[in-house]
Amino acid sequence: MTDNNELDGDETPPAPQQIIPHSNGQSENQDAHAQPSETLGRDAEFMGESGIGVGGQTRMEVAFGAASDDEVIGTASVAGGTKDAQMGAIFEQVYRPWRGTLNPRWARNWAIFRHHIYGLFSKGHRPWGWPTRLLLFGAILAAMSDVGLSFLGAMLGDETLYRLFGVSRDNLYGHVLGFFPRNAICFPLIAALIIGGMISDDRTNGTSAIYFSRPINRIDYTAMKYATVATILSILILGTLSIYYLANILFLGEGWAYLLDTLPLFLAAAFAGLLLVITYSSIGLALSSVSRGRFFPAISLLGLFLGTKLLAFLIYQLFDQSILYLLSPYDSIAHVGQVIIGTTSTYDHPWSWSLVSIIIMNVISLYVLANRVSTMEVTRE
Repeated sequence: MTDNNELDGDETPPAPQQIIPHSNGQSENQDAHAQPSETLGRDAEFMGESGIGVGGQTRMEVAFGAASDDEVIGTASVAGGTKDAQMGAIFEQVYRPWRGTLNPRWARNWAIFRHHIYGLFSKGHRPWGWPTRLLLFGAILAAMSDVGLSFLGAMLGDETLYRLFGVSRDNLYGHVLGFFPRNAICFPLIAALIIGGMISDDRTNGTSAIYFSRPINRIDYTAMKYATVATILSILILGTLSIYYLANILFLGEGWAYLLDTLPLFLAAAFAGLLLVITYSSIGLALSSVSRGRFFPAISLLGLFLGTKLLAFLIYQLFDQSILYLLSPYDSIAHVGQVIIGTTSTYDHPWSWSLVSIIIMNVISLYVLANRVSTMEVTRE
């Protein structure tokens, strides 16, 4: 008999070893590492340029497979065990920085600012809808209603009509801080429409990736968003106040003495309007930064301004206590504005409390705004 290991003098090849999983679900690894064949580097086209060599090569193989037998399940196919393995190439992608000249910092900030402002008047980068434009135009006309009435009184020579709507301490205060219709309809509604998608659109649509992947820091981004909202509100509040004051001077044809007498009153009213612009902008942008849509910031702003005013008014009528007006942004500014302009105060608590309330509202709003902007990533959230 011949030996089992020899047949016609030739050594029989060893039988392929089958890997059977152990009872604990693990399989033994076989020491069958095949050396990859040496291949020469080839030139390839990388980012539109030819002549750049391939950085490396690897063997693309199947790591796990299923056996044909139903009895053996979950066997592992050792890498390098097949002759038909396909060779794949790994391309080394190298970041190439842009070598051009950057615009100065003011130009980049101006680009953010005009991105929003130009849409109100022309086909800018971010066009505003026609409903927003019509509402803004209607709010400007409503805010300048006193101009038409004072002009009518000057044309008719009716001193009583002009005294009711002409330039005076109370009328300048009412033009900026009058509750109806300006602070009940015009100013909060326009502020809500402006801040609705100011920051929330960047978070939802991934526009922050465009901003922050460029040489634009978050301070400039926040400052330009704030300047955009404040500019539009200033046009509505301070712009109409200036038109009202200058138009009355032209109607009466007064001289320098009238201008010197009424100019301090106008400056006081303008400062009160500036407080209104700053507070509305801070609260509005803070609400826009915590949202991903346009509806929530707009409704929240209207609910905050009008809801706190209504709640404080009801508490004052029931308990004759005006302390709850400190929670209302409008009433706190109105109280401080009464002291600045010098008109009769309609609140019982000290005006310094209202000033502290305004400061706290702005500080909290700016903190929320800065915190939310700092968490915005360079990728789409």
